[in-house]
Amino acid sequence: MENAALDAIGIVLDPARFGFLTIGVIIGLAVGIIPGLGGLVGLSILLPFTYSLDPYAALAMLLALSAVVATGDTIPAVLFGVPGTVGSAATVLDGYPMACKGEAGRAFGAAFSSSLIGGLLGALILLVSIPILRPLVLLIGPPELFALCLFGISLVAMLSGANRMKGLAAACLGLLLATVGDDPNTATPRWTFGTFYLFDGIPLVPLALGMFALPELAGLMMRGGSISQGPRQSAMNGQWQGIKDTLANPGLVFRSSFLGAALGAIPGLGASIIDWIAYGLAAKTVKGADKTFGKGDVRGVIASESSNNAKEGGSLIPTIAFGIPGTASMAILLGAFQIHGIVPGQAMLTDKLDLTYAMVWSIALANVVGAGICFLFANQLARLALVPVGILVPGVLAMTLLGAFQTGASVHDIYAVIGFGLLGMAFKLLGWSRPAVVLGFVLGSLIERYLVISFSLAGGAFVLRPLVALILLATLAGVILPVILRLWRDKGVARPTRGPLRVSWRQVSAPDMALAVVFLGVFLYALATQAGWPFKARLMPVVFASLGVLISLGVVLQMLLPRPETAEGGEDTPKGLSTVAKARGIRFFLSCIAFAALIHVAGILPSLFLLMLYLLIIEGKQRWPTSLLVSGTVIAGSYVLFHLLVHVPWPNALIGDLFPALRSWFPSDIV
Repeated sequence: MENAALDAIGIVLDPARFGFLTIGVIIGLAVGIIPGLGGLVGLSILLPFTYSLDPYAALAMLLALSAVVATGDTIPAVLFGVPGTVGSAATVLDGYPMACKGEAGRAFGAAFSSSLIGGLLGALILLVSIPILRPLVLLIGPPELFALCLFGISLVAMLSGANRMKGLAAACLGLLLATVGDDPNTATPRWTFGTFYLFDGIPLVPLALGMFALPELAGLMMRGGSISQGPRQSAMNGQWQGIKDTLANPGLVFRSSFLGAALGAIPGLGASIIDWIAYGLAAKTVKGADKTFGKGDVRGVIASESSNNAKEGGSLIPTIAFGIPGTASMAILLGAFQIHGIVPGQAMLTDKLDLTYAMVWSIALANVVGAGICFLFANQLARLALVPVGILVPGVLAMTLLGAFQTGASVHDIYAVIGFGLLGMAFKLLGWSRPAVVLGFVLGSLIERYLVISFSLAGGAFVLRPLVALILLATLAGVILPVILRLWRDKGVARPTRGPLRVSWRQVSAPDMALAVVFLGVFLYALATQAGWPFKARLMPVVFASLGVLISLGVVLQMLLPRPETAEGGEDTPKGLSTVAKARGIRFFLSCIAFAALIHVAGILPSLFLLMLYLLIIEGKQRWPTSLLVSGTVIAGSYVLFHLLVHVPWPNALIGDLFPALRSWFPSDIV
C-alpha cells in the first residue's frame, strides 16, 4: 500500500496531469462563485473533454473541480449573502454579517483555511478508511438514515434565533413543501394545481436562492452605500486573523471535518444537509454560540466550510467501494469510470490501488491549489465589499436569476425564485428563520422516503435497531437537555411581580401576526385537502401539517401574551425602515416581477439586460456609459456560459414569432 501511495503521487504530479488538475481547480472555483451552478453542472461540462485523456488525468481534473466548488461558493456567500451552491447556505449566516462589519478578509481567511484543512482531512479519512469502513457502510440502512434525518430536524431550534417557536413552524412549512409533487410511493399528485412544473416537486435551488439571495440583494438596495458598513479591516491582516481563528479552534475543525466526511460517505443523504448539521452541532457545543452565532461569529464559518470540503473525500468511499454514488456529482464521476473502463469495487482496493490513491492525492492537491488561489486573490475579493451596491446588486441578481433558470430550464424556476424571495423578505423583516425552511425542505423528502421503506421492512419495530435507538436517544437528549439546563439555571432567581395578565395590542406586530395566521391557514388547507389520498401519500402531510397547526397556534398565543421585551423583529424591522427604504424594496421586487413578465415578450437575456439597466441607472444612479458597460459585460458572459457552454434551452419569445427576421440576428432559442 505504501508503494502504491508513493507511485500515485508521482503520477498525479506529472506536469501534464497536474496541469489538468489545475484547470479543474480553476473551473471549479468559477462554478462555485456563480449562484445556482454547482459541481454537477461543472462536471457535466468537463466530462466530454476527458474522452481523450488517460484515466489518471481525467479523474484528477474531475475530482479537482468537485473538490473546490465548496471553496469557491464561499465568495458570494460572504460578500453578498447569496449561496453559490445550496451547500454553502449555512456559511451565509455568519460570513455575510462579518462582511457587513468590514471583516470580509477575516471571513475569507477562516473559510479558506478551514476548507483546506477540511479537504485534506477528508482525503486522509478516505485514504485510511476504505478497507475499514466497507463493512460499516453496509450497516447503514433506511432506518438509520431516517433517524439521522430526525436528528437534523432537532437542530432547527439552534438555527431559529431567539424565537424557537417560529423556527419550528418554519421547519414544518419546509417539510410540507417537500411533499409537493408526485408521491413516489403511490404516484398520487399532491398539491400540483394542475401544473407539470410542480409534478416533480419544488426544485431546491430556486427555493434556496429565493429565501436567501433576493432578500439580501433587496436589503442592500434599500440600505444603499456598500456592503461593508463598519470600519474596514486590512484584507491581509484580516486573512491572517481568519487563519489564526481556524488554528485556534482545532477541535471544531476536526469535529466538523470528520462529520462532513462521515455523512458524505452515506449514499443518498445529500451534500445540502451536511453543512447545516455541522453548523447546528457547533451551535450546540461551542461556548457562547447561542448569543453570537448568526451575528458574525467566525466559528460558524469554520464549522460550515470545514465540513463542506471534507464531504468530498467521504462521498468517494461508497463510489469506489460499491459503485454507489455518495452525491449527485459522484454519479457523473461513475460515468467517467465507465468511459475509461474502470470498474468500482474490490478491484479498486487490489489491482487498481494506484488509481485509488491517485484519486486521494488529486483531492488533497486540489484543495491546496484551490486555497492558494483564493488566498492570492482574497485581497481583491474583499474590496468588492466596498463597491457601491448600485453596481454590484444588478450583476449578482442577473447571475442569481440565470443560475436558478438553468437548473430546470423553465421560466417557472424564475417565478419560484421571486415568490420565495418575497417570502424570504417577509421572514427577514419579521424575524422568522429562513434556514429552518430550507433545512426542513431538504430533509422532508428524505424523511418520507426512509420512513416508508423502514415501515415496509419491519413495521414500527425498526426503531428498536441498536444504531437507530442510539441516534433517536441522542436526538431526544439534544432537545430536552437545553430546556432542563435553562430551568436549572433559572432556579431560585427572583422574578418581578406582575399585575393581572392583559393583552396589550400595542405589543402585537400586525405584519408578524398576519404571517403567523398565513402559516396557520396553509397548514389547515393541507389537512383539508389530503383526505382522499392513499395512506402512504398522506402520512407525512398529515403528521407535519397537524404539528404545524399546533405550533402556529402557539406562535399566535405567544404574540398575544404580555412580555417584558418588545416585539421581536428581524435584521430590519418594518417599523425601523424609512419610507425611502421601503419604496426601494418595493420597486426592487416589482422590477423582478416585470422582468418575469417581459421574458415572454423579449426573451430572457434581452429582458435581463433591461432589468440591469433599470437597476443601474434609476435605482443605482449610475451613468449611462458605466451602466451599458456593466450590463453588456454580464449579458455577454452569460451568453457564452449558458448558451455556448452549458447549452441551456431558452424559452420562446413573442418578439421572435412576430418578427421572424430577428431569427437571423439572434439565436432562435433566445428570441
